[in-house]
Amino acid sequence: MQILDGLINVTLLLAILVLLVVVHEFGHFVMARRAGVRVHEFGIGFPPRAKIFARDKETIYTLNWLPIGGFVRLEGEEGESSDPRSFVRQSLATRLVILLAGVAMNLLLAWLIFSFIAGVGDPTTKVRIGTVPTDPAGPSPAQQLGLVGGTKDATGAIDYTAADSIVGIDGRAFAWFDDPRRAIGYLRDRAGQTVSLTVEHADGSREELQTRLRDASQIEKGALGIGELAFAVGPDVQRDPLSALRIGGERTVDACFLVLNALRDLVGNLTQPQVSGPIGIATAVGTVRNEAPPIFLLYLMGLLSANLAVVNILPLPPMDGGRMAVSIIQALTRNRISVNAERATYLVGFMLLFAFLIWISYFDIQRLGT
Repeated sequence: MQILDGLINVTLLLAILVLLVVVHEFGHFVMARRAGVRVHEFGIGFPPRAKIFARDKETIYTLNWLPIGGFVRLEGEEGESSDPRSFVRQSLATRLVILLAGVAMNLLLAWLIFSFIAGVGDPTTKVRIGTVPTDPAGPSPAQQLGLVGGTKDATGAIDYTAADSIVGIDGRAFAWFDDPRRAIGYLRDRAGQTVSLTVEHADGSREELQTRLRDASQIEKGALGIGELAFAVGPDVQRDPLSALRIGGERTVDACFLVLNALRDLVGNLTQPQVSGPIGIATAVGTVRNEAPPIFLLYLMGLLSANLAVVNILPLPPMDGGRMAVSIIQALTRNRISVNAERATYLVGFMLLFAFLIWISYFDIQRLGT
């Protein structure tokens, strides 16, 4: 059963990655066609070729046997061609726009996914109360309100079945995808102030309760006075299209910075990387598929699309950013870089990238074992 589940996870991840890469390559394809560059092939998957499913005057559209992405084959993209419509014969600005188009498409896809989620079904956060400890200095705000925590078993594990949950503060619900901990941060930021809590009881009923939070001098005890707590997914909220697009844009920016911060941490700790490779991502897909609502898998797709955009813009061969860097250097040096040197740069970059993926996968397997 575990083998079957693993195969489903890998298949699902491959399907997601193929979709994201095809969207990326479609950006290159559209801009190349608009610029008049000759496009020989638009491929889904990588060769060997399985089938030509369509063709027009100059482009064939193919399905290929290796389901690991897609590609666009342009005339002169390898650096040699006498065809005036080749990629290499275009102006620097045109080449940069064509290369940037793939990144732009992945960012656009992430924005649309996040906006769709924000508009039609954005999960909110429930703060489930584990314990309400007694304060020798006097009743905490949680005690004064009579909030009910969970029950502990002999091992110390908490059963939240009978516990109250905070589902809103000052009339505001906190979106799960904006970080569940923001609800607690909201309380800490309002130390000493009066807030209104929307409390959901174990029977599903709700009531609005007002309390004055502990002041800043007691904040180490918790603004509300809750001990252990847990976060759970609450009901979905819907928003108008403009608000959804705004939130989708904010989450796209957040996702890009999340990737950049992960890369920064990776550079600082390459011997014990905390980022995930293909195995780790497949495991994450399986966790989301088995344990979370379907909307979470869509959100993961948005994160991966933003991830693909950021990684591709890095000035490293063979990424689009690396190709852009080479194009700029060629323009500055008046094409003094030979075609063979350019190809060797991309080949070395590809080999280093492949070695890096193997290195990351080693740690993915280690984490699976623990």
